[in-house]
Amino acid sequence: MSDRRDVDGSRTERPAAVLPTVSEVLALDAFAPGAPVVVVGGAALEAPVRWVHVSDSADVARLLEGGELLLSTGSGWPDDPRRLAHFVAQLAEVGAAGIVLELGAHYRYVPAVLADAARSADIALIVLHREVKFVTITEAVHRRIIADQTAALEARDAVRTLFTGLALRGAPTEFIVEQVGLTLAAPVVLESVGHEVVVAHVGGATETRTLRDWARRSRAAAAAPDREGRAIVPVEARGIRWGWLVALPGAAHLAGRDAVLEQAATALALGRLADPGGEEWSRLGRRRVVDALIDGRFTGLSAVAARLDAAGMPLVGTVAFAAVALVSSGRGGDAVAAAADIAAAAIGARVVCGTSTTLDDGSALVRTPLILAVAGRATSAADNRADAFTVALEDALRAGSTSARARVVLGPGTVIPALEPAAAYERAVGTLVAGLRETIDLVGADDSLRGASRRGADGRRVAERPLTRVVAALRDDHRLVAHAERMLDPLLAETRARGGDLLDVLTALLAHPSNRTAAAEAAHLSRSVFYQRIALLEDLLGVDFDDGEQVAALHVAVLTHRLHAGG
Repeated sequence: MSDRRDVDGSRTERPAAVLPTVSEVLALDAFAPGAPVVVVGGAALEAPVRWVHVSDSADVARLLEGGELLLSTGSGWPDDPRRLAHFVAQLAEVGAAGIVLELGAHYRYVPAVLADAARSADIALIVLHREVKFVTITEAVHRRIIADQTAALEARDAVRTLFTGLALRGAPTEFIVEQVGLTLAAPVVLESVGHEVVVAHVGGATETRTLRDWARRSRAAAAAPDREGRAIVPVEARGIRWGWLVALPGAAHLAGRDAVLEQAATALALGRLADPGGEEWSRLGRRRVVDALIDGRFTGLSAVAARLDAAGMPLVGTVAFAAVALVSSGRGGDAVAAAADIAAAAIGARVVCGTSTTLDDGSALVRTPLILAVAGRATSAADNRADAFTVALEDALRAGSTSARARVVLGPGTVIPALEPAAAYERAVGTLVAGLRETIDLVGADDSLRGASRRGADGRRVAERPLTRVVAALRDDHRLVAHAERMLDPLLAETRARGGDLLDVLTALLAHPSNRTAAAEAAHLSRSVFYQRIALLEDLLGVDFDDGEQVAALHVAVLTHRLHAGG
């Protein structure tokens, strides 16, 4: 249950920002002929002016509703100092924006009691030293108010049109949140009911500061009387609340910050209603973080950890593992994420999953990247628990499926230290990110990692594939790419011209260099046909498969080719 205070969904904000302040009104040309002088100002000059009221009556307070700027000559005001002070107090009590007194026949100077009373009541007091037509001031101020209100209505209409259009087009959640941030020119966060960040639109320079320790700070802001300057609206419909849309402190918006958030929240709620079986927001937030890490869409390593922490995946004090789950194309990413959550919970760990993608090597396998965080600092104990996680996840993915192709490939563990010293912390996070990318590359390059495990249900560790790791690390080296092209060009040309399975045969042979029978089985060929393919490969490539150096060079070339071909 969220501890967020309830928000009145029926309330529509009428922002003071669309009303001119006392200081802005005084800057209008209509006041200039009166030679205005501020007697009591300061913060009182920032009071919004809703209307202008002209009256000399001592009983005018009962006619006001708040926000009025009172214009008067003071001719009907009480002469008794105590009653005059009470008169000012009454004006402040009903919320008058300020008092404008024209000096002249009745008051030739400002009584000290009047100034003291205005100062005590924190209400602006301005005097006009020359006579001016009050009707001119009234018309000018009212024109300004009406113009501002009209502009506010137009701004609200534009906001309503924007987010209604996004809802009707089925715009994705992250795009709607991005539009809110751009509209308000402020950081905007969509959080789940558990205060986990789903989507955040924040500037790169403030990302770490904004997201670090988000859940705790979000709860504290919700309980604060002023919400720490945040605008917060629920995302809900039909009695279901999915989360909160939060705008951090920023400049006022002509349509009103709450009004903008309310329109965006409606669009988000309509999206949830239109797709009731869609991905849960908490899982969506974690998936987007993993995707950003893979794609390099982060401003710094400290921001990486802040994002994971905000998404409900704190890293400090854990051993973090990169992993990749492989399943048949019939099993979707939601099934992998759900099974991973259960497997992680069983060992007291946490896991986040990235977006699932189908490998384009013809294997019909779906790849899902994961980050597993195991509490503790002992790598040996964490390794054992990570192994237990891979076994449990593979068993869960295989359950109820006729396919036994589910695999979990586990990368090395990285101990994540405390936030300070920052250098050690960021170095560890960088190692984790690099390990995640490397594990993905290895799965794409190494057929044996995608095939049936030699150890039954155990997942295959990346550390067992040292050559693949080296090639993956150097994948963009132009010399390595040129080497692969030079060695494999005859084979690839033959394949383009005649088709066939020569590359698969070569891969199987390199995976089992000392066991031709196992290599033939891996290539799904009889031994006689397999030996024919070997002879053809030796003729095409001009190599001797009994020469260890040539075999190693071919292995490097094949791994490089598969990495760049998206294998």
